[in-house]
Amino acid sequence: MAQPRPDPVADADAATCTQARAMLAAARHAALAWLDAETGTPGISRIALGLDPAGVPVTLISALAPHVAGLRAQPMAAVMVGEPGARGDPLTHPRLMLRVRAEFVAPADPGRPALRDRWLADHPKAKLYVDFADFAFVRLHPVSGLWNGGFARAAQLTAADLAGVDPAGQGAPP
Repeated sequence: MAQPRPDPVADADAATCTQARAMLAAARHAALAWLDAETGTPGISRIALGLDPAGVPVTLISALAPHVAGLRAQPMAAVMVGEPGARGDPLTHPRLMLRVRAEFVAPADPGRPALRDRWLADHPKAKLYVDFADFAFVRLHPVSGLWNGGFARAAQLTAADLAGVDPAGQGAPP
């Protein structure tokens, strides 16, 4: 009888956590996977991405976007960051997939002004629409993740491994 193969995905070590946090802190956009509210089928959207003052990933989205209804109906989603380099196989370049729980930020939330200021510092063109009534900030609270550093380099991440990403981009918790 064949022996079961060991899981090739390791638990994250300190260096992997630092790399994953730095990748997340540097990301200004991501792919967001969500479930359609009407059909339950998956969808994927490119979103702008940043971090709130506490280091939680956040996006700013219009109510006109189909993923808004999906996230309101089913707040569990996934986010992927990381871009392939200019050369070589795209699968050899680092990337980070996060399983997240979406939380819409209410317009009257007392933390919204600080969130807005941080967002505009990283996304200055958003000044044109950040205050439109149909736009909302959505925190994407990490539940778990998978860091893939390229061929044969992968690690499972917990929410604690990703907590408190340094918004300054240093990769370590504040």
